Amino acid sequence: MEHKQVRADHDARTITVYQAYSPAVAEPALAAGRLVPPFRPDRMTWIKPSFLWTMYRCGWAGKPDQERVLAITVTREGFESALRSAVLSSERAERKPEVRVQWDPERDLHLNPLAHRAIQVGLAGSASHRYVREWTVGLRDVTHLAHAVHGLVRRGRTAEASALLPPERPYPLPPDVAERLGATG
Repeated sequence: MEHKQVRADHDARTITVYQAYSPAVAEPALAAGRLVPPFRPDRMTWIKPSFLWTMYRCGWAGKPDQERVLAITVTREGFESALRSAVLSSERAERKPEVRVQWDPERDLHLNPLAHRAIQVGLAGSASHRYVREWTVGLRDVTHLAHAVHGLVRRGRTAEASALLPPERPYPLPPDVAERLGATG
């Protein structure tokens, strides 16, 4: 059985997730302190608690329209609410779900896949609107962190790069949510 675990930077009230955007989306969001147009909550948006999985997805903030990485702080209540209504990407649904969960290989500093899986959560419809309006309590630009870590990795200074990573540790999913999503730890 594959090990599937939510690892995240979290505290008693919040969890940090990551998303990469174009400057056209990131800059207005940073100015407003929340996602605002041109961000479109009507489209499916994927949030990732894993910093390194996000780096894999956005190419260390180097892919087109993913040049800015935002660390978005959301309430644990909102995050868990989304997970409670989620449909696994591997499952068929009668109608299009508002929340999808996908387990993807976690990544190391070289963005190589690891043996365990990291969660990413797709939000659409009312779940996406709630994410923007109710669950988000703050956001910050971590593009500089992405570039700093990547620069150290390229120079072979992995211990220093590792020391800069956000403090991701196991997130205590409620037992019903863990069972529903097939989490193993």
